[in-house]
Amino acid sequence: MKLDYIYHSGFAIELENTTIIIDYFKDSSDTAYNHGIVHDYLLKKSGKLYVLSTHSHPDHFNPEILEWKKLHEDIVYIFSSDIRDNHKAKANDAIFLNKGEEYKDSTIKIHACGSTDIGISFMIDIANCRIFHAGDLNNWHWSEESTLEEIEKANLEFLNELENIYKYTKQVDIAMFPVDNRMGKNYYKGAQQFVEKIKTSIFVPMHFDSTYKAANDFEAIAEKNGCRFLEIQHRGEIFEINK
Repeated sequence: MKLDYIYHSGFAIELENTTIIIDYFKDSSDTAYNHGIVHDYLLKKSGKLYVLSTHSHPDHFNPEILEWKKLHEDIVYIFSSDIRDNHKAKANDAIFLNKGEEYKDSTIKIHACGSTDIGISFMIDIANCRIFHAGDLNNWHWSEESTLEEIEKANLEFLNELENIYKYTKQVDIAMFPVDNRMGKNYYKGAQQFVEKIKTSIFVPMHFDSTYKAANDFEAIAEKNGCRFLEIQHRGEIFEINK
């Protein structure tokens, strides 16, 4: 299995005859429009292609992905229902999931977990591997700007969603989770709470734009909690995953 970092919260999971692209926003090239690992490689691969979007925010959902069905004949779109409800896609464009719902076929199972923002997060089971993509699930607080009441409210909402995930599964093989230093002090709090609650074999930071150092500074906390940490250095980086 390969895990490809596209950009921001965008990743691809590559297996022998299957590819999964999650939360595509921009391709991996930072100089050429619609060039990079997706357009130059993944969309040309044979096999089944699953395209997933956790919600309609433009840094997680680019409507151009609906044009990919012209480029790849075996494609399945699985979106959060808010993308349809916010008129970013039509009812027949995709399979739409609400929190608690699932999509399943002979290759993959996708369970829609909750979020502390709009949309959902994804729990993906494929090839005996359980993979979590958080979308915008996080303990979203701004320590220097938010009131104590706002911080506590954000914390309680996140812990509630985390408990729901724990009831579904107590461990994951791979977790892609926001480590976004725009929140300021304690920007890693949600990620820390996640790995302390859910046994995570491999932790992958996301939602950090180009602040690689701040995202990778979470490595020590991840490893303290028994995770292998994937340090991302650039867009389009490919990691070999061996369970």
